[in-house]
Amino acid sequence: MPPGACNSIACIVFPSFEKSVERKIACRHSDFKFIIVRMIMHLEDQIMLEELRTLVLFAEEGSIQNVARRLPLTQPAVTRQMQRLEDMLATTLLDRRQKPPRLTSAGLEVLARAKDILASVEALKEFAADAEPQGVLRVGLAHGLSDASVAGAIAGAAAAFAKISLRLKTGWSAELIEQFERGQLDMAIVLRPADHQGPEALGSERLCIIAQAGAHLADARMPWVLSPEPCDARQTLVSSLGGGRHPLVVAAEIQDPAMQMEWVRRGHGLGLMPLRLAARGLPDGLALVDLEGVDLSLQVVALRSPHLNRLAKAVEAIAKAVGEAIKIGT
Repeated sequence: MPPGACNSIACIVFPSFEKSVERKIACRHSDFKFIIVRMIMHLEDQIMLEELRTLVLFAEEGSIQNVARRLPLTQPAVTRQMQRLEDMLATTLLDRRQKPPRLTSAGLEVLARAKDILASVEALKEFAADAEPQGVLRVGLAHGLSDASVAGAIAGAAAAFAKISLRLKTGWSAELIEQFERGQLDMAIVLRPADHQGPEALGSERLCIIAQAGAHLADARMPWVLSPEPCDARQTLVSSLGGGRHPLVVAAEIQDPAMQMEWVRRGHGLGLMPLRLAARGLPDGLALVDLEGVDLSLQVVALRSPHLNRLAKAVEAIAKAVGEAIKIGT
């Protein structure tokens, strides 16, 4: 923790505590954890952390009813928490003319500050207790990465943290990104265009084209066996073929990979699969197809919440494990 961090956090929460912190920070290091714990107790009493947590949950869930189900509390109890926070801040946080109520502009501003305060308090608790990562970790995984090797990598990384409870959810990348941005996921491992740049990139996922072994192949205008929209691989294929200039002829829309390969094996069309999986051996009756000028590459990206706190080590371990799993030849 950088020098003065505790002081700055105290100023954010309540300025009257600033001078007290300055005096206590001068104490010897052996007393420091005790001071931190006392600060946390004071925070809990002064700024109604439970009400702030309820406000954050309301922003995520969108209704009092859903917040009550998550806490769990009765709906009247959640309503009273919101009203207490409004009374304390002397401002209206919810526009109750709308059904369900929505956050006002003041409510959105308070929400942003509440997230910072809660993150700071959690950081203080973690420092004081030297606690290992713990809690519920909500992870989203793109359908295109939902195979045994990636699943094993995620499970193995999470198993190293005994106090972590993993909640894994699969979906299309666009859906998972939306849920991540709404705060419903702590981490989202998704597929993005090949030219995507950023520190969250874990590596490349190259796709290959498969067909019935021994089939006479013409070109990309042959029928295809693909996952339904908004499949990431399908969108990449459309882009690589030039969009509308070479429209796909889709013979079958099948989400299950095993059934897709069986349909391709029976000669109903071309299919797609990750090259890293094909490199380990194709099922009987299938063969790789090389279509000139078709580049089917995607970036694997790990989106991380800025409010992970003690979950950050587990998220980093999962990201590293998935990055290794998607390498061709692993």
